[in-house]
Amino acid sequence: MKKTITTMVITSLLSASAISFQASATEGLSANFAATNNYLWRGLEQTGGDVAISGGIDYAASSGFYAGTWVSNASWGDMKTELDLYLGFGGDINANFSYDVGYIYFAYPDSIADKNAFSEIYASISTGGFTFGLAVLADSEGGGDGAEFGDSLYANIDYALTLANDAEVAFHLGNYSGDFSTDSTDIGVSISKDGFTFGVSKTDYDDGMDSDDMKFYLAYSIDIDL
Repeated sequence: MKKTITTMVITSLLSASAISFQASATEGLSANFAATNNYLWRGLEQTGGDVAISGGIDYAASSGFYAGTWVSNASWGDMKTELDLYLGFGGDINANFSYDVGYIYFAYPDSIADKNAFSEIYASISTGGFTFGLAVLADSEGGGDGAEFGDSLYANIDYALTLANDAEVAFHLGNYSGDFSTDSTDIGVSISKDGFTFGVSKTDYDDGMDSDDMKFYLAYSIDIDL
């Protein structure tokens, strides 16, 4: 799933981050491509532990507005493809704080059940290497089953720092709760350099019975100005 215009395509695949889009400072179109041995999203496997190949196209305006689309193979439920559409607005509040708000629609066009698509409204504030985010369920194709606006929340805290060799280390803590979600807490740490990211993620379910094993992952992504 596409989660930022430049770098979140990595962290989306790694499930190490939450919703946090950031508009590019340069206006125009860009494309992104990525591959990972295990597509994780909020600590949950989206391809059953198999390889995922993804890509997307984004538009970013100098005003802070952005919009884009992202596609990846996926294999949970009865689908094989995930298609995301999103738009938002981000920018600096002052020299120390930045913000991001937006809307994202998660579609699964080859799903026979046709009740897997859903959408979220998200917001985040970043300062001093920290990002605090919240994503709220906006709508679901399965709404008749009780999944309506506000029926799930995903809250996250992320921290990233750059090392002397220009590698970036990122730490993540997220919590998923509500009627539309499996209540869980996911934690992760990753290190990224030159397009490569290696990390580890673990998810603990709130019932205390079915905690996931620790998952290791490797991803590579590239961005191209169009």
